[in-house]
Amino acid sequence: KIKTQTTDNKMAGCALGRCVLLFAILELVASSTVRQYCIIGAGPAGMQMGYFLQSAGRDYVVLERNATAGAFFLQFPRHRKLISVNKRYTGGTNKEFNLRHDWHTLFSNDEQLEMRYYSTKYFPDADEYVRYLHDYAEKLKLNIEYNTQVTTVDKEGTNYVLVDQNGGRHLCQVVIVSTGIWVPNIPKNACGIEHAVGYESVSTDPADFEGKVVLILGRGNSGFETADSIVGSAGYIHMSSRTRIRLAYQTHYVGDVRAVNDQLVDTYQLKSLDGQFEGSLGHVGEESSVCIEKKDDKFHLVHKAALKEFSDLEDPMLRHPYDIIIRCLGFKFDFGPFNGSVSLPPASQGGGSKYPAIKPNYEAINASNLYVAGTISHSLDFRKSSGGFIHGFRYTVRALFRHLEWRYHQVAWPSVTLPVVDVFEHMLKRINEASGPYQMFGVLADVAMIRNNATVEYLEEVPIRALSTFQDLTGHDNGPLILWTYQYGKSYSGPGKDVLREDRAIGEPLKADKSNFLHPVIYYYEDPTKVNWNSENLPEPTRYHHIVEDFLTDWTQRRLHQIPVRRFLEAIFQTDLRSFFAENCFEYILTYGRDIPLYCKQHYLQGNSIAWLDHMEKVEIGEDF
Repeated sequence: KIKTQTTDNKMAGCALGRCVLLFAILELVASSTVRQYCIIGAGPAGMQMGYFLQSAGRDYVVLERNATAGAFFLQFPRHRKLISVNKRYTGGTNKEFNLRHDWHTLFSNDEQLEMRYYSTKYFPDADEYVRYLHDYAEKLKLNIEYNTQVTTVDKEGTNYVLVDQNGGRHLCQVVIVSTGIWVPNIPKNACGIEHAVGYESVSTDPADFEGKVVLILGRGNSGFETADSIVGSAGYIHMSSRTRIRLAYQTHYVGDVRAVNDQLVDTYQLKSLDGQFEGSLGHVGEESSVCIEKKDDKFHLVHKAALKEFSDLEDPMLRHPYDIIIRCLGFKFDFGPFNGSVSLPPASQGGGSKYPAIKPNYEAINASNLYVAGTISHSLDFRKSSGGFIHGFRYTVRALFRHLEWRYHQVAWPSVTLPVVDVFEHMLKRINEASGPYQMFGVLADVAMIRNNATVEYLEEVPIRALSTFQDLTGHDNGPLILWTYQYGKSYSGPGKDVLREDRAIGEPLKADKSNFLHPVIYYYEDPTKVNWNSENLPEPTRYHHIVEDFLTDWTQRRLHQIPVRRFLEAIFQTDLRSFFAENCFEYILTYGRDIPLYCKQHYLQGNSIAWLDHMEKVEIGEDF
């Protein structure tokens, strides 16, 4: 493999003429070498994909425009506190379960590459995560070419050509874009928006805001983070957006305003001068009716000429000028490199122009062998799940990798074949431990494909919306399937919802479908080829079963959780799925001959049943066990 070096290094120790020739030959070879995979961006998603490809022995390179991995976190968040969870202790040692509460760690074979070894804080400092990402790249020896910014993506025959800032050409069979969203979102034609300082460059020194009157445009986490940092210095702060505040604890979407940032809600509601505004008069943008004007070093909001008949006194934001206006309107994907022969258009749904449009298998909608990974795949689950964040997309990256393994290398999606009687216990174990469906609720599901009603193929963390192309996605045959995922109650989440009301929890198994908090739901599709998987919601199943919500997310109680699930599966398989000790099976054979429960056939008669011991609770024939 040819790795980039500096010209000085290449010429060191040899005659100038020979090295010039050698340099030219190396550049020619490098520009004609076709990589199997090119990953654009060495952020968390790009490195996670690089790790998977490297572990599988695939030819890949990661092209990173900055001098270090995870460079986004060198600058953002501006005030350095992350709002992603680093829960180091959960009361258990199950690594899979603990990933439910570790929102930073990437998958690897190095147990020291866990975020809990890099920070003791529940919300770590961004610099601590920069150190983690640097070690991830270095310790795993990922093949990253730094200071290589892809400026153009073109096509030559079946190969992609990535042109960097120096004119270098990188030929690739498959391209995976994982650049994240880093371009500041500045509304087009927003009147006077040039007078606002951007979140990406605003001062982080509270002293610069002493006694100032501040207006913050945007009420997402960046806006509230900025307000929180200056609330003790500023005279007062107004915050404005065209939509109401979305609080994460109400919407259950981690991209909405987190409680750790919402101090300005307190100061507004407790009448401490700070204010919150919404509506067209409170938003500067394309659809806004106000404009920012600068007069005598102050910034005024004034009505546009078309609406001059309204008095400026009708809106409190227009009565007094501001010393500083800060734009905190988020970020969007850099579409620049895809304006040529290879197009990656914005999504029409799922965050609108922030993200590129992609298929449910993460492939570009109009360019084959071009995929996206990480935050920019969030158009598939925007405001619905966690795919825009590390604790979510580490699983979608793995799902994409598994699909690539099948599509390009004929390595089928990992699976286990289970006797029907073992599906119940295997599924319950996953429900109580799995972190992928837990974080990517409603998006990734464990799938059990039924084979001749005797065995199932069990696949983990399959993208639900891609099930319409199950065979192409995974390499496994289609057929009747059972899937389970996690869901919130249908009417429980949303802006302004009272999620702390007294009747918020359900404890009765017979009312499990009324559960509000995150809980497992099992679906059965007798013929999955006849339903529409690529839709906002799961298609109507043949049967479904809600497991009643549990305060401890512990679905191990026999009568609350286990028996209802087993009976649901028995209705699907039309057989008794109870487990029996060897003595019970022997007694059944003596009593009924060969007409014995399926468990005894698939285990006892195969010589792998469990014997009853004195310290165990004996189960009588016919008891519901």
